[in-house]
Amino acid sequence: MHAYSAPDHDLRQRPAGEILLHICCAPCATYPVERLRELGFTVRGYWSNPNIHPWQEHEARRLSLVGYAQRVDLPVEWEPGYQMVDFLRQVAGREASGDRCRVCYRLRLEAAAACASRLGIAVFTTTLLVSPYQDQALIREAGEAAADAHGVQFYFENFRRGWNVRSQRVREYDLYRQQYCGCLYSEFERYTKLPVGRAGEAPTC
Repeated sequence: MHAYSAPDHDLRQRPAGEILLHICCAPCATYPVERLRELGFTVRGYWSNPNIHPWQEHEARRLSLVGYAQRVDLPVEWEPGYQMVDFLRQVAGREASGDRCRVCYRLRLEAAAACASRLGIAVFTTTLLVSPYQDQALIREAGEAAADAHGVQFYFENFRRGWNVRSQRVREYDLYRQQYCGCLYSEFERYTKLPVGRAGEAPTC
């Protein structure tokens, strides 16, 4: 398995090297960037989030990352275009929370692993691991599968321990704070408090 994690390896004893950090949003990048740099990694960001809907929300998050990256001298690889249609096709019939998340993690981490391989970066990880609202087991499963497919390593660490640091940095940098995970299904569930399978019960007036 092309993976390793902080509990299994004292990364401070490893030679400094580059790591590709898939970034879901600027707020969630704050702690992982600091943590990975502390461990001696040279961090390069990577943006690919076709799940974020609508387009204006995608751009608000992307532009927030542009500003943050400039302030902390973080180079970022930007996946061109907006592959929202492909995302919707992939999750069709799997719209329930958990089912769609598995697909979403796979799409984004496959893209990140492919980018890492293309750039010659041996290790990648994701800022998704900082959020208490994300499923770390599914993220790790998707990351390790993507690593195997592309001949790179997936670095797993429970970045949730830095959630409070994340909150502090969001205020310090005045970063855009989204109100839902990203996809239109999560937006519906955030504002209606209903699972997407009960969309027919949503109030209409």
